[in-house]
Amino acid sequence: MSGIVAKLQHNREKAQGIGTNSHAVKYLNQDYESLRRDCLERGRLFEDDCFEALPSSLGFKELGPNSYKVRGITWKRPGELVSNPQFIFKNATRTDICQGALGDCWLLAAIASLTLNKQVLYRVVPHDQSFEENYAGIFHFEFWQFGEWVDVVVDDRLPTKDGELLFVHSEEGSEFWSALLEKAYAKINGCYEALSGGSTTEGFEDFTGGIAERHDLNQADPHLFKIIRKALERGSLLGCSIDITSSADSEAVTYRKLVKGHAYSVTGAEQVEFRGGREQLIRIRNPWGQVEWNGAWSDKSSEWRYVSDDERRRLTNRNEDGEFWMSFSDFLRQYSRLEICNLTPDALTDEYKKWAESEFEDTWRRGSSAGGCRNFPNSFWMNPQFVIKLDEEDDDPDDGEEGCTVIVGLMQKNRRRMRKMGQDMETIGFAIYDLPEEYSGQRQVHLKRNFFLRNRAAARSESFINLREVCSHFTLPPGEYLIIPSTFEPNKNGDFYVRVFTEKQAEFQEIDDPVESHVEEIHIDEDDIGDRFKKLFGQLAGHDVEISPFELKNILNRVVTRRSDIKTSGFSLTTCRNMVNLLDKDGSGKLGLVEFKILWTKIEKFLDLYKERDVDQSGCMSSSEMRMAVEAAGFSLNNSLHQIIVARYSDPHLSIDFDNFVCCLIRLESLFKTFDTLDQDGDGEIELGFMEWLNLSML
Repeated sequence: MSGIVAKLQHNREKAQGIGTNSHAVKYLNQDYESLRRDCLERGRLFEDDCFEALPSSLGFKELGPNSYKVRGITWKRPGELVSNPQFIFKNATRTDICQGALGDCWLLAAIASLTLNKQVLYRVVPHDQSFEENYAGIFHFEFWQFGEWVDVVVDDRLPTKDGELLFVHSEEGSEFWSALLEKAYAKINGCYEALSGGSTTEGFEDFTGGIAERHDLNQADPHLFKIIRKALERGSLLGCSIDITSSADSEAVTYRKLVKGHAYSVTGAEQVEFRGGREQLIRIRNPWGQVEWNGAWSDKSSEWRYVSDDERRRLTNRNEDGEFWMSFSDFLRQYSRLEICNLTPDALTDEYKKWAESEFEDTWRRGSSAGGCRNFPNSFWMNPQFVIKLDEEDDDPDDGEEGCTVIVGLMQKNRRRMRKMGQDMETIGFAIYDLPEEYSGQRQVHLKRNFFLRNRAAARSESFINLREVCSHFTLPPGEYLIIPSTFEPNKNGDFYVRVFTEKQAEFQEIDDPVESHVEEIHIDEDDIGDRFKKLFGQLAGHDVEISPFELKNILNRVVTRRSDIKTSGFSLTTCRNMVNLLDKDGSGKLGLVEFKILWTKIEKFLDLYKERDVDQSGCMSSSEMRMAVEAAGFSLNNSLHQIIVARYSDPHLSIDFDNFVCCLIRLESLFKTFDTLDQDGDGEIELGFMEWLNLSML
């Protein structure tokens, strides 16, 4: 129940604008301004009790409390390391980011690219912070996390060894914004070790809120150089890397001084006059701050002699600073992949061309909405479904194809944070289907199993993979399309976030069944009841001629235990009370003859429905059979309600026996009836005082 309440609260806050970059969510409810003010008033430096200077903040395995790697580590404030610490000295630059003893080069490459766009940088690193004015040992940073911006507070106690920062540090030595940024990012992900290993796109997205795409350089787009230049002009962040073939290759240095399995930033793309022609050049930065390419167009290569003096002065820097140029053709040969993070409209000034963005967040839950991929046709249709309507073609497609550019990103939430608990990324992907004309414009039709058996996907993610995000770039003809995100295997719990970037405005929304009841009333008069049933009722009801919940429990359990075609653990007293509450018209808390006959008729119908929908004749229902049975009983429910039904009425194996099946249908009918009775004007809303709500909830 608390999870549902939290979700409702989250949706309300989002509707109020909480979670935007200008109104970020306060992580762990820590408010930077009030905490700093309190420290200044008390004359003490901030100590963060939510991310303490303890081994548990370092890691859980390689950097765990019992690891030899954490021996000798002490936490020190910048003022204990240098005499004049600076938060940012002059301007934040790429040379402020040098890697330490943590395998998070993917993150540092993203931070380095961040420094190229000051507007984006200042969204992440608020600049009203320093070690001089109002210094209280507290700093804060803002990260994008699955659709919302989060403000993260840290103290400035940093892990050190032998008087040096253990992890990220600036080349200059007295500048600490990048080390504190890394600490804040470690905090939101659980610990420093949780940052080890990852994709540059993950850092790109968490610093910008943008959507990242990957390009395989072995099969490069023929217009890739133009795409890179266009991306840099749009303020996009770019990273590249060289694949490794074995663990021994990790961070191995080639004879050309390139590092395998290492994340680099792409920081420039230029064309220069060279020997009577035009040469395409790419500028790349190694976040180590050293180890540079020594081939053609490197800092001291002979090619620069044949470039004009002005161009050479503008482009070259002969220092060993980790940044270098290389030809685009060498770039394609030497590197394996390129990652581009396209920025959201709110991150760009008006001088940039902007994407149109749409987004949704949802969940996969065992037995209800975690249907797995197309390999599992009996459950695939149960996944959440989204529809996008593309009306306008692009104005100037880069690749020469006519159609609508669509970037679809599917991201699983909070998985890096779960590493401490032994969990990691699920394998995820998505499929895209043409929406048939008969469903055009309809948004309350969750398509069922038969549709997916008869129709092939029009497009899909490149592969199912265990990354935080799967993202693909498509060019599709105008029309309506159904997007189905899923884990590879069914029944994998997870929260996800799906978004779509398009060049033109597009309508994008979740489709789901409406919440309605079409249960037919059963009308029975006493004259309709046969003598045999009346006689039976008289024997069962006893001297008061009514049946109580206790009596009903005994009656039903005597009947169902005789049957071999259904499985049941017996009707509970709670279920029997719900039945009585549904049909008790005089408020006696018991059932008279007519009321009992109506209930008996309902149970007979439920029994027929149960046996009909129990396709494998196991005697109980699977969650997918239950979903179809609930619909056949006259209830149309959305995904979230089906999730609640599975959570409440199924056993650990996701099976529903007969008594739970009956209990569910009785409960649904009772809830719909109660609401309809109170909704006197039929507007779909009711107003309840606290005691009214409490009385109804206790039924």
